[in-house]
Amino acid sequence: MKRRAFLFAVTAAAFVPALAQGKPIKIGIIGSGRIGSTFGTLWAKAGHEVMFSDRDMEQAKKAAEGVGARARAGTPEEAVAFGDAVLIAVPYGALPAIAQQVGDKLKGKVVIDPNNPVPARDGELGAQAKEKGAAISTAAIFPGARLVRTFNSWGYATMAREANRPAPRMAMPVAADDAGALKVGVQLVSDAGFDPVPAGSLAASKAFDLGSSVSGKVMTADEMRKALSLN
Repeated sequence: MKRRAFLFAVTAAAFVPALAQGKPIKIGIIGSGRIGSTFGTLWAKAGHEVMFSDRDMEQAKKAAEGVGARARAGTPEEAVAFGDAVLIAVPYGALPAIAQQVGDKLKGKVVIDPNNPVPARDGELGAQAKEKGAAISTAAIFPGARLVRTFNSWGYATMAREANRPAPRMAMPVAADDAGALKVGVQLVSDAGFDPVPAGSLAASKAFDLGSSVSGKVMTADEMRKALSLN
């Protein structure tokens, strides 16, 4: 078991830098609604390949058809197997079901997390996550996943409108506990058309949770760093 763990660590360490060098990668998407379809489209336009999945397969197929040749549709299990990185974009209360379905397969994967707990919708799980901090709560649901927190404090319409605007581009904070995963997250934020702002650990990302002082505001990178006291 120790040897297997060692080999896994070596493989992961070698794998992540390749993702972070700006080369096209495969991205699995769980949840093909507004957030999932928006970022799948942006990443495909940047040259990445994407696989959409959803509990409604017709929704996933529709999202893939809207993107074109760089997109396909599959089940969540297929999307996880396909992706070098995985975006999960579902209502927060659905995360435990996703974990039960594919959690083991997400161990070691870079997982992009834009999911926001809303107590009125997500019940006690949402209330606890909102108080504790969304990212560290999500990380506890997906142990072993290399979680990256980003895209979470802005509506999809704002992000779709601002993506790939002329400089200065809209700033997007990115947080992770894993340095390699952070590099991948920064690259994917940039490829989606935003100016990535590394913002510390998953615990620190509570500073840009939904409802925070920066939530919903379109800022430059300098403005974002100042607002989050990163300077």
